[in-house]
Amino acid sequence: MKKGILTIVGISVLVALAQQVQWVADKSHSRIGFKIAHMGISQVAGEFTDWNLTVTTEGEDFTTAKVRLEINAASINTNNEKRDAHLRQCDFLCVEKYPKIIFESTKITPVKGKDNEYILEGNLTMKGKTHPVKLTLIHHGTVRDPWGNTRAGFTVKGTIDRFKWDVSYNKTLETGVPLVGREVELDTHIELIKKS
Repeated sequence: MKKGILTIVGISVLVALAQQVQWVADKSHSRIGFKIAHMGISQVAGEFTDWNLTVTTEGEDFTTAKVRLEINAASINTNNEKRDAHLRQCDFLCVEKYPKIIFESTKITPVKGKDNEYILEGNLTMKGKTHPVKLTLIHHGTVRDPWGNTRAGFTVKGTIDRFKWDVSYNKTLETGVPLVGREVELDTHIELIKKS
């Protein structure tokens, strides 16, 4: 009897493993980006250029996705070397002490009435602090490319309050307007390739 139960359990595990699909990011068609207000009159755009994303799904159902994004904090790039050097310091990211920014998903929920939109929940770790976040995930579709690969495209949108992660540089103008905005707007686009 015990042997039969163990056999059933073993088969169930193998079936579950067989259904798991691994996806890798096509970095040439992906961007981990952000925007932030500057002096209350414009925005500065930037991105992280060194990162690794792992996504595992059951079949091709992205509501089952397990997502882990690991970013090299020192790879921040806003196309201004002096500003980027400041962003790496402890006024902002403190990259020597906290070299990684990590996001790990906990739940993906479809938005009612929108076939391609989801709420992506997870934990964001930055500068030694971890807080939950809720983001909007838009699935632009899944296609087969001319070389036989299955690809899926996504946009991730949302805002985070950088003060929660002690990224709290807060100088102001004479008028009291912050030099740098408190909220960071995500501007992230991901193209995945089915690996297995």
